[in-house]
Amino acid sequence: MNELLGQALALVPALAHVVAALAVTVDAVLRKRQVSAVIGWIGVAWLAPGVGAFLYLVFGINRIQRGAVALGLREAWDGDARRVPQDHANAVVRELLQRAPNLCGLERLCAEVTGNPLLAGNRIEALEDGDVAFPAMLAAIDQATRSLTLASYIFDNDATGQAFAHSLRCAHERGVQVRVLIDGLGLRYSRPDMLGALRRAGVPAAAFLPTYNPFRSRYANLRNHRKIMVVDGATGFMGGMNIRHGHWLSRQPAHPVRCLHFAVQGPVVADLQRTFAVDWAFASGEQLHGEPWFAPSALCGPVLARGIPDGPDADIDNMPQVILGALAVARSRVRIVTPYFLPDDTLIAALKVAALRGVAVDIVMPERSNLRVMDWATRPQLVELIDSGCRVHLSATPFDHTKLFLVDELWSLIGSTNWDARSLRLNFEYNLECYDDDLVRRLDLLVAARLQGARELAAVELRSLPLAARLRNGLARLMSPYL
Repeated sequence: MNELLGQALALVPALAHVVAALAVTVDAVLRKRQVSAVIGWIGVAWLAPGVGAFLYLVFGINRIQRGAVALGLREAWDGDARRVPQDHANAVVRELLQRAPNLCGLERLCAEVTGNPLLAGNRIEALEDGDVAFPAMLAAIDQATRSLTLASYIFDNDATGQAFAHSLRCAHERGVQVRVLIDGLGLRYSRPDMLGALRRAGVPAAAFLPTYNPFRSRYANLRNHRKIMVVDGATGFMGGMNIRHGHWLSRQPAHPVRCLHFAVQGPVVADLQRTFAVDWAFASGEQLHGEPWFAPSALCGPVLARGIPDGPDADIDNMPQVILGALAVARSRVRIVTPYFLPDDTLIAALKVAALRGVAVDIVMPERSNLRVMDWATRPQLVELIDSGCRVHLSATPFDHTKLFLVDELWSLIGSTNWDARSLRLNFEYNLECYDDDLVRRLDLLVAARLQGARELAAVELRSLPLAARLRNGLARLMSPYL
Protein backbone atom coordinates (compact mmCIF):
# COMPACT_ATOMS: atom_id res chain seq x y z
CA MET A 1 0.00 0.00 0.00
CA ASN A 2 2.77 2.38 0.97
CA GLU A 3 4.59 1.53 -2.24
CA LEU A 4 1.52 2.34 -4.35
CA LEU A 5 1.01 5.60 -2.45
CA GLY A 6 4.65 6.52 -3.04
CA GLN A 7 4.34 5.81 -6.75
CA ALA A 8 1.18 7.93 -6.94
CA LEU A 9 2.85 10.82 -5.13
CA ALA A 10 5.83 10.57 -7.44
CA LEU A 11 3.50 11.13 -10.39
CA VAL A 12 2.05 14.36 -8.95
CA PRO A 13 4.87 16.69 -10.16
CA ALA A 14 4.78 15.17 -13.63
CA LEU A 15 1.00 15.48 -13.77
CA ALA A 16 1.16 19.08 -12.57
CA HIS A 17 3.73 19.84 -15.25
CA VAL A 18 1.54 18.37 -17.99
CA VAL A 19 -1.55 20.28 -16.78
CA ALA A 20 0.37 23.58 -16.53
CA ALA A 21 2.04 23.12 -19.91
CA LEU A 22 -1.31 22.27 -21.52
CA ALA A 23 -2.84 25.40 -19.98
CA VAL A 24 -0.03 27.54 -21.39
CA THR A 25 -0.39 25.86 -24.79
CA VAL A 26 -4.12 26.52 -24.99
CA ASP A 27 -3.81 30.12 -23.76
CA ALA A 28 -0.91 30.93 -26.10
CA VAL A 29 -2.65 29.43 -29.14
CA LEU A 30 -5.83 31.38 -28.43
CA ARG A 31 -4.29 34.72 -27.39
CA LYS A 32 -0.95 35.21 -29.13
CA ARG A 33 -0.90 36.75 -32.60
CA GLN A 34 2.70 36.04 -33.52
CA VAL A 35 3.55 32.46 -34.43
CA SER A 36 7.08 32.85 -33.05
CA ALA A 37 5.67 33.90 -29.67
CA VAL A 38 3.28 30.94 -29.60
CA ILE A 39 6.04 28.47 -30.43
CA GLY A 40 8.46 30.08 -27.97
CA TRP A 41 6.09 30.03 -25.01
CA ILE A 42 4.89 26.47 -25.71
CA GLY A 43 8.51 25.32 -25.91
CA VAL A 44 9.41 27.01 -22.62
CA ALA A 45 6.34 25.60 -20.89
CA TRP A 46 7.04 21.99 -21.92
CA LEU A 47 10.84 22.03 -21.64
CA ALA A 48 11.11 23.89 -18.31
CA PRO A 49 8.75 22.12 -15.88
CA GLY A 50 7.13 24.57 -13.48
CA VAL A 51 9.43 27.44 -14.37
CA GLY A 52 8.05 27.81 -17.91
CA ALA A 53 4.43 28.03 -16.76
CA PHE A 54 5.40 30.50 -14.02
CA LEU A 55 7.25 32.72 -16.50
CA TYR A 56 4.24 32.67 -18.82
CA LEU A 57 1.92 33.65 -15.97
CA VAL A 58 4.15 36.60 -15.03
CA PHE A 59 5.40 37.77 -18.42
CA GLY A 60 3.31 36.12 -21.12
CA ILE A 61 -0.23 37.34 -20.47
CA ASN A 62 -0.31 40.66 -22.23
CA ARG A 63 -3.93 41.82 -22.34
CA ILE A 64 -5.58 44.29 -19.99
CA GLN A 65 -9.25 44.86 -20.71
CA ARG A 66 -10.08 48.54 -20.17
CA GLY A 67 -12.77 48.75 -22.84
CA ALA A 68 -15.67 49.24 -20.43
CA VAL A 69 -13.84 52.08 -18.68
CA ALA A 70 -13.08 53.85 -21.95
CA LEU A 71 -16.61 53.34 -23.29
CA GLY A 72 -18.23 54.83 -20.20
CA LEU A 73 -15.99 57.88 -20.34
CA ARG A 74 -16.57 58.42 -24.07
CA GLU A 75 -20.32 58.52 -23.46
CA ALA A 76 -19.79 61.16 -20.77
CA TRP A 77 -17.43 63.14 -22.99
CA ASP A 78 -20.04 63.39 -25.75
CA GLY A 79 -21.55 66.32 -23.89
CA ASP A 80 -18.26 67.94 -22.91
CA ALA A 81 -16.39 70.78 -24.61
CA ARG A 82 -14.20 68.31 -26.47
CA ARG A 83 -15.80 68.93 -29.85
CA VAL A 84 -13.86 71.21 -32.15
CA PRO A 85 -14.84 73.02 -35.35
CA GLN A 86 -14.28 70.18 -37.84
CA ASP A 87 -15.23 72.23 -40.89
CA HIS A 88 -12.07 74.29 -40.54
CA ALA A 89 -9.99 71.19 -39.80
CA ASN A 90 -11.35 69.36 -42.83
CA ALA A 91 -10.49 72.29 -45.11
CA VAL A 92 -6.93 72.40 -43.75
CA VAL A 93 -6.54 68.64 -44.19
CA ARG A 94 -7.73 68.85 -47.80
CA GLU A 95 -5.22 71.63 -48.55
CA LEU A 96 -2.45 69.61 -46.91
CA LEU A 97 -3.16 66.48 -48.92
CA GLN A 98 -3.21 68.47 -52.14
CA ARG A 99 0.35 69.59 -51.37
CA ALA A 100 1.49 66.10 -50.31
CA PRO A 101 -0.74 63.51 -52.01
CA ASN A 102 1.56 60.68 -50.91
CA LEU A 103 0.35 61.29 -47.34
CA CYS A 104 -3.32 60.61 -48.19
CA GLY A 105 -2.99 56.92 -47.42
CA LEU A 106 -1.12 57.57 -44.18
CA GLU A 107 -3.73 60.06 -42.96
CA ARG A 108 -6.49 57.56 -43.70
CA LEU A 109 -4.59 54.72 -42.04
CA CYS A 110 -4.11 56.69 -38.81
CA ALA A 111 -7.77 57.71 -38.79
CA GLU A 112 -8.88 54.10 -39.22
CA VAL A 113 -6.41 52.71 -36.67
CA THR A 114 -7.11 55.22 -33.89
CA GLY A 115 -10.65 56.41 -34.60
CA ASN A 116 -9.38 59.93 -33.82
CA PRO A 117 -9.76 62.90 -36.18
CA LEU A 118 -6.82 64.94 -37.45
CA LEU A 119 -7.17 68.26 -35.61
CA ALA A 120 -6.10 71.63 -36.96
CA GLY A 121 -4.96 74.70 -35.04
CA ASN A 122 -2.30 73.28 -32.70
CA ARG A 123 0.97 74.81 -31.55
CA ILE A 124 3.77 72.40 -30.63
CA GLU A 125 7.12 73.47 -29.18
CA ALA A 126 10.10 71.16 -28.65
CA LEU A 127 11.67 71.37 -25.19
CA GLU A 128 15.23 70.06 -25.09
CA ASP A 129 16.29 68.24 -21.95
CA GLY A 130 15.12 69.00 -18.45
CA ASP A 131 16.90 72.35 -18.62
CA VAL A 132 14.07 73.68 -20.80
CA ALA A 133 11.23 71.24 -20.12
CA PHE A 134 11.24 71.18 -16.32
CA PRO A 135 11.13 74.96 -15.71
CA ALA A 136 8.33 75.24 -18.29
CA MET A 137 6.35 72.44 -16.63
CA LEU A 138 6.90 73.78 -13.12
CA ALA A 139 5.84 77.26 -14.22
CA ALA A 140 2.68 75.81 -15.76
CA ILE A 141 1.87 73.98 -12.52
CA ASP A 142 2.41 77.17 -10.51
CA GLN A 143 0.05 79.05 -12.86
CA ALA A 144 -2.72 76.43 -12.83
CA THR A 145 -6.08 77.73 -11.63
CA ARG A 146 -8.59 74.89 -12.19
CA SER A 147 -7.10 71.45 -12.85
CA LEU A 148 -3.86 69.60 -13.33
CA THR A 149 -3.30 66.01 -14.43
CA LEU A 150 0.11 64.34 -14.58
CA ALA A 151 1.09 60.84 -15.70
CA SER A 152 4.68 59.62 -15.67
CA TYR A 153 6.38 56.25 -15.96
CA ILE A 154 9.10 57.34 -13.50
CA PHE A 155 8.62 60.04 -10.85
CA ASP A 156 11.78 59.89 -8.75
CA ASN A 157 12.04 61.06 -5.18
CA ASP A 158 15.10 63.19 -5.92
CA ALA A 159 15.78 66.95 -6.15
CA THR A 160 13.76 67.30 -9.36
CA GLY A 161 10.93 65.06 -8.19
CA GLN A 162 10.71 66.99 -4.93
CA ALA A 163 10.48 70.28 -6.86
CA PHE A 164 7.52 68.87 -8.79
CA ALA A 165 5.96 67.47 -5.61
CA HIS A 166 6.23 70.90 -3.95
CA SER A 167 4.53 72.65 -6.87
CA LEU A 168 1.81 69.99 -7.01
CA ARG A 169 1.18 70.33 -3.27
CA CYS A 170 0.97 74.13 -3.57
CA ALA A 171 -1.47 73.82 -6.47
CA HIS A 172 -3.62 71.41 -4.47
CA GLU A 173 -3.59 73.73 -1.44
CA ARG A 174 -4.78 76.71 -3.47
CA GLY A 175 -7.78 74.75 -4.73
CA VAL A 176 -6.59 73.31 -8.04
CA GLN A 177 -7.98 69.84 -8.77
CA VAL A 178 -4.81 67.72 -9.03
CA ARG A 179 -4.47 64.08 -10.10
CA VAL A 180 -1.13 62.26 -10.42
CA LEU A 181 -0.67 58.79 -11.94
CA ILE A 182 2.65 56.94 -11.68
CA ASP A 183 3.41 53.53 -13.13
CA GLY A 184 3.64 50.83 -10.48
CA LEU A 185 7.05 49.62 -11.64
CA GLY A 186 8.35 53.14 -12.29
CA LEU A 187 7.67 53.90 -8.62
CA ARG A 188 10.37 51.40 -7.65
CA TYR A 189 13.18 53.45 -9.20
CA SER A 190 13.59 55.45 -5.97
CA ARG A 191 13.03 54.88 -2.28
CA PRO A 192 10.97 56.04 -0.53
CA ASP A 193 8.67 56.24 -3.53
CA MET A 194 6.94 59.44 -4.56
CA LEU A 195 3.41 58.02 -4.35
CA GLY A 196 3.47 57.98 -0.56
CA ALA A 197 5.05 61.44 -0.40
CA LEU A 198 2.33 62.93 -2.61
CA ARG A 199 -0.46 61.26 -0.68
CA ARG A 200 0.96 62.47 2.63
CA ALA A 201 0.91 65.99 1.17
CA GLY A 202 -2.78 65.55 0.37
CA VAL A 203 -2.30 65.27 -3.41
CA PRO A 204 -4.61 62.67 -5.02
CA ALA A 205 -2.22 60.12 -6.57
CA ALA A 206 -2.49 56.54 -7.79
CA ALA A 207 -0.25 53.77 -9.08
CA PHE A 208 -0.94 52.13 -12.43
CA LEU A 209 -0.87 48.34 -11.90
CA PRO A 210 1.08 48.34 -8.61
CA THR A 211 3.91 45.79 -8.54
CA TYR A 212 5.55 46.04 -5.16
CA ASN A 213 6.32 42.38 -5.66
CA PRO A 214 6.44 41.93 -9.46
CA PHE A 215 6.64 38.14 -9.19
CA ARG A 216 3.19 38.10 -7.61
CA SER A 217 1.64 40.26 -10.29
CA ARG A 218 0.23 38.79 -13.50
CA TYR A 219 0.73 42.24 -15.09
CA ALA A 220 4.38 42.72 -14.08
CA ASN A 221 5.39 43.02 -17.73
CA LEU A 222 2.76 45.59 -18.76
CA ARG A 223 3.72 49.16 -17.93
CA ASN A 224 2.27 52.62 -18.44
CA HIS A 225 5.13 54.33 -20.28
CA ARG A 226 3.17 57.51 -21.08
CA LYS A 227 4.34 60.96 -20.04
CA ILE A 228 1.44 63.41 -20.10
CA MET A 229 0.65 66.61 -18.21
CA VAL A 230 -2.39 68.82 -18.84
CA VAL A 231 -2.98 72.18 -17.10
CA ASP A 232 -6.47 73.69 -16.91
CA GLY A 233 -7.52 71.47 -19.81
CA ALA A 234 -5.80 73.86 -22.23
CA THR A 235 -2.02 73.42 -22.04
CA GLY A 236 -0.35 70.05 -22.44
CA PHE A 237 3.10 68.54 -22.12
CA MET A 238 4.05 65.17 -23.54
CA GLY A 239 7.03 63.29 -24.95
CA GLY A 240 9.71 60.99 -23.65
CA MET A 241 10.94 62.64 -20.46
CA ASN A 242 10.44 61.11 -17.03
CA ILE A 243 10.49 63.21 -13.89
CA ARG A 244 13.99 62.56 -12.61
CA HIS A 245 17.08 64.59 -11.89
CA GLY A 246 19.22 62.96 -14.58
CA HIS A 247 17.42 64.96 -17.29
CA TRP A 248 18.39 68.34 -15.75
CA LEU A 249 21.82 68.48 -17.36
CA SER A 250 22.82 71.98 -16.20
CA ARG A 251 22.60 70.75 -12.62
CA GLN A 252 25.30 68.17 -13.34
CA PRO A 253 23.47 64.99 -12.28
CA ALA A 254 25.48 61.87 -11.53
CA HIS A 255 23.85 60.04 -14.44
CA PRO A 256 22.96 62.59 -17.17
CA VAL A 257 20.32 61.62 -19.72
CA ARG A 258 19.39 63.69 -22.78
CA CYS A 259 15.76 63.72 -23.86
CA LEU A 260 13.05 65.67 -25.65
CA HIS A 261 9.64 66.83 -24.45
CA PHE A 262 6.94 68.98 -26.04
CA ALA A 263 4.60 71.78 -25.02
CA VAL A 264 1.23 71.44 -26.76
CA GLN A 265 -1.64 73.88 -27.17
CA GLY A 266 -4.77 73.63 -29.27
CA PRO A 267 -7.64 71.18 -29.82
CA VAL A 268 -5.43 68.08 -29.55
CA VAL A 269 -4.80 68.81 -25.85
CA ALA A 270 -8.26 67.35 -25.17
CA ASP A 271 -7.01 64.03 -26.51
CA LEU A 272 -4.07 64.10 -24.08
CA GLN A 273 -6.57 64.65 -21.30
CA ARG A 274 -8.87 61.86 -22.49
CA THR A 275 -5.95 59.44 -22.57
CA PHE A 276 -4.99 60.38 -19.01
CA ALA A 277 -8.62 60.10 -17.90
CA VAL A 278 -8.99 56.51 -19.15
CA ASP A 279 -5.79 55.47 -17.36
CA TRP A 280 -6.83 57.31 -14.19
CA ALA A 281 -10.28 55.70 -14.17
CA PHE A 282 -8.69 52.28 -14.62
CA ALA A 283 -6.23 52.86 -11.76
CA SER A 284 -8.45 54.77 -9.30
CA GLY A 285 -12.08 54.23 -10.32
CA GLU A 286 -12.69 57.98 -10.59
CA GLN A 287 -14.05 59.36 -13.85
CA LEU A 288 -12.92 62.78 -15.08
CA HIS A 289 -15.15 64.65 -17.49
CA GLY A 290 -16.59 68.12 -17.94
CA GLU A 291 -15.23 71.08 -16.02
CA PRO A 292 -12.61 71.63 -14.72
CA TRP A 293 -10.81 68.95 -16.70
CA PHE A 294 -11.71 70.04 -20.23
CA ALA A 295 -11.63 73.53 -21.69
CA PRO A 296 -13.18 74.90 -24.90
CA SER A 297 -10.86 74.23 -27.84
CA ALA A 298 -9.06 77.24 -29.31
CA LEU A 299 -7.17 77.33 -32.60
CA CYS A 300 -3.71 78.65 -31.79
CA GLY A 301 -1.18 77.30 -34.29
CA PRO A 302 -0.50 75.77 -37.70
CA VAL A 303 0.06 72.12 -36.76
CA LEU A 304 -2.34 69.35 -37.73
CA ALA A 305 -2.11 66.71 -35.01
CA ARG A 306 -3.72 63.43 -33.98
CA GLY A 307 -3.30 61.47 -30.78
CA ILE A 308 -2.13 57.87 -31.20
CA PRO A 309 -2.54 55.79 -28.05
CA ASP A 310 -1.00 52.33 -28.00
CA GLY A 311 -1.11 49.50 -25.52
CA PRO A 312 -1.72 45.78 -24.92
CA ASP A 313 -5.50 46.10 -24.97
CA ALA A 314 -7.89 47.54 -27.56
CA ASP A 315 -5.10 49.80 -28.85
CA ILE A 316 -2.64 46.99 -29.53
CA ASP A 317 -0.67 47.28 -32.80
CA ASN A 318 -1.60 50.95 -33.32
CA MET A 319 2.02 52.08 -33.40
CA PRO A 320 3.43 49.27 -35.58
CA GLN A 321 0.72 49.95 -38.17
CA VAL A 322 1.37 53.70 -38.12
CA ILE A 323 5.13 53.17 -38.46
CA LEU A 324 4.68 50.75 -41.34
CA GLY A 325 2.32 53.16 -43.06
CA ALA A 326 4.75 56.06 -42.70
CA LEU A 327 7.67 54.03 -44.06
CA ALA A 328 5.55 52.92 -47.02
CA VAL A 329 4.72 56.49 -48.11
CA ALA A 330 8.16 58.03 -47.52
CA ARG A 331 9.56 59.56 -50.72
CA SER A 332 12.85 61.22 -49.86
CA ARG A 333 14.00 60.58 -46.30
CA VAL A 334 13.30 58.93 -42.96
CA ARG A 335 15.00 59.98 -39.74
CA ILE A 336 14.67 57.96 -36.54
CA VAL A 337 16.07 58.86 -33.13
CA THR A 338 15.52 56.26 -30.43
CA PRO A 339 17.29 55.15 -27.23
CA TYR A 340 16.50 51.49 -27.91
CA PHE A 341 16.33 50.00 -31.38
CA LEU A 342 15.09 46.43 -31.54
CA PRO A 343 12.15 46.29 -33.99
CA ASP A 344 10.65 43.03 -35.19
CA ASP A 345 11.33 41.44 -38.57
CA THR A 346 8.38 43.21 -40.21
CA LEU A 347 9.68 46.67 -39.33
CA ILE A 348 13.22 45.68 -40.27
CA ALA A 349 11.94 44.61 -43.69
CA ALA A 350 10.02 47.88 -44.11
CA LEU A 351 13.16 49.91 -43.33
CA LYS A 352 15.18 47.88 -45.81
CA VAL A 353 12.54 48.29 -48.51
CA ALA A 354 12.43 52.05 -47.93
CA ALA A 355 16.20 52.31 -48.30
CA LEU A 356 16.22 50.09 -51.39
CA ARG A 357 13.58 52.34 -52.96
CA GLY A 358 16.03 55.23 -52.65
CA VAL A 359 14.72 56.80 -49.44
CA ALA A 360 17.53 58.16 -47.24
CA VAL A 361 17.09 56.29 -43.95
CA ASP A 362 19.06 57.56 -40.94
CA ILE A 363 18.82 55.80 -37.58
CA VAL A 364 20.35 57.49 -34.54
CA MET A 365 20.84 55.47 -31.35
CA PRO A 366 23.26 55.60 -28.42
CA GLU A 367 26.72 54.08 -28.76
CA ARG A 368 26.00 52.71 -25.32
CA SER A 369 22.58 52.80 -23.67
CA ASN A 370 21.79 52.24 -20.01
CA LEU A 371 20.99 48.58 -20.79
CA ARG A 372 24.00 46.59 -21.96
CA VAL A 373 21.93 43.55 -22.94
CA MET A 374 19.85 45.81 -25.21
CA ASP A 375 23.02 47.04 -26.92
CA TRP A 376 24.14 43.45 -27.50
CA ALA A 377 20.75 42.36 -28.85
CA THR A 378 20.62 45.35 -31.24
CA ARG A 379 23.86 44.62 -33.09
CA PRO A 380 22.97 41.48 -35.13
CA GLN A 381 20.13 43.15 -37.05
CA LEU A 382 22.15 46.24 -37.98
CA VAL A 383 24.27 44.45 -40.59
CA GLU A 384 21.34 43.73 -42.90
CA LEU A 385 20.03 47.26 -42.49
CA ILE A 386 23.36 48.82 -43.41
CA ASP A 387 23.78 46.41 -46.31
CA SER A 388 20.38 47.59 -47.62
CA GLY A 389 21.45 51.24 -47.55
CA CYS A 390 20.27 52.42 -44.13
CA ARG A 391 22.72 54.61 -42.23
CA VAL A 392 23.17 53.85 -38.54
CA HIS A 393 24.66 56.57 -36.33
CA LEU A 394 25.89 55.95 -32.79
CA SER A 395 25.67 58.97 -30.47
CA ALA A 396 28.21 59.53 -27.72
CA THR A 397 27.53 60.17 -24.04
CA PRO A 398 25.45 61.34 -22.32
CA PHE A 399 22.85 58.67 -22.98
CA ASP A 400 20.23 60.04 -25.38
CA HIS A 401 16.66 59.10 -24.44
CA THR A 402 15.07 61.09 -27.32
CA LYS A 403 12.28 59.56 -29.42
CA LEU A 404 11.68 61.09 -32.87
CA PHE A 405 10.44 59.81 -36.22
CA LEU A 406 10.48 62.19 -39.23
CA VAL A 407 9.27 61.38 -42.75
CA ASP A 408 10.07 63.67 -45.68
CA GLU A 409 9.58 67.39 -44.98
CA LEU A 410 6.07 67.38 -43.52
CA TRP A 411 5.31 64.51 -41.12
CA SER A 412 6.62 63.82 -37.64
CA LEU A 413 5.82 61.42 -34.83
CA ILE A 414 6.59 62.55 -31.28
CA GLY A 415 5.93 60.89 -27.95
CA SER A 416 6.99 58.07 -25.65
CA THR A 417 7.46 55.05 -27.93
CA ASN A 418 10.85 53.38 -28.39
CA TRP A 419 11.62 51.15 -31.37
CA ASP A 420 11.57 47.91 -29.39
CA ALA A 421 9.12 45.15 -28.55
CA ARG A 422 8.44 46.45 -25.07
CA SER A 423 7.17 49.78 -26.38
CA LEU A 424 5.49 48.37 -29.47
CA ARG A 425 3.76 45.37 -27.86
CA LEU A 426 3.76 45.52 -24.05
CA ASN A 427 3.69 49.12 -22.82
CA PHE A 428 0.96 51.73 -22.83
CA GLU A 429 2.34 54.58 -24.93
CA TYR A 430 1.14 57.92 -26.27
CA ASN A 431 2.29 59.74 -29.39
CA LEU A 432 1.18 62.57 -31.65
CA GLU A 433 1.40 62.42 -35.41
CA CYS A 434 1.97 65.94 -36.70
CA TYR A 435 1.70 67.47 -40.16
CA ASP A 436 3.61 70.77 -40.42
CA ASP A 437 6.67 71.66 -42.46
CA ASP A 438 7.97 74.26 -39.98
CA LEU A 439 7.78 71.77 -37.10
CA VAL A 440 9.66 69.18 -39.16
CA ARG A 441 12.34 71.77 -40.02
CA ARG A 442 12.84 72.57 -36.34
CA LEU A 443 12.98 68.90 -35.37
CA ASP A 444 15.32 68.19 -38.27
CA LEU A 445 17.79 70.71 -36.81
CA LEU A 446 17.76 68.72 -33.57
CA VAL A 447 18.48 65.52 -35.48
CA ALA A 448 21.26 67.23 -37.44
CA ALA A 449 22.90 68.32 -34.18
CA ARG A 450 22.84 64.75 -32.96
CA LEU A 451 24.32 63.50 -36.23
CA GLN A 452 27.23 65.92 -35.84
CA GLY A 453 28.12 64.35 -32.53
CA ALA A 454 27.65 60.76 -33.69
CA ARG A 455 29.72 58.29 -35.68
CA GLU A 456 28.39 56.22 -38.53
CA LEU A 457 28.54 52.48 -37.98
CA ALA A 458 29.97 50.32 -40.77
CA ALA A 459 28.88 46.75 -41.49
CA VAL A 460 32.50 45.63 -41.60
CA GLU A 461 32.88 46.66 -37.96
CA LEU A 462 30.04 44.37 -36.95
CA ARG A 463 31.26 41.50 -39.12
CA SER A 464 34.76 41.72 -37.63
CA LEU A 465 33.61 41.36 -34.02
CA PRO A 466 35.21 38.42 -32.18
CA LEU A 467 33.26 35.18 -32.25
CA ALA A 468 32.52 35.42 -28.53
CA ALA A 469 30.98 38.89 -28.95
CA ARG A 470 28.90 37.79 -31.94
CA LEU A 471 27.65 34.75 -30.03
CA ARG A 472 26.82 36.93 -27.00
CA ASN A 473 24.92 39.38 -29.20
CA GLY A 474 23.01 36.59 -30.94
CA LEU A 475 21.98 35.04 -27.63
CA ALA A 476 20.89 38.43 -26.30
CA ARG A 477 18.71 38.92 -29.37
CA LEU A 478 16.74 35.80 -28.42
CA MET A 479 15.36 37.87 -25.54
CA SER A 480 14.23 40.68 -27.86
CA PRO A 481 10.46 40.11 -27.41
CA TYR A 482 10.80 41.27 -23.78
CA LEU A 483 13.71 43.71 -23.86
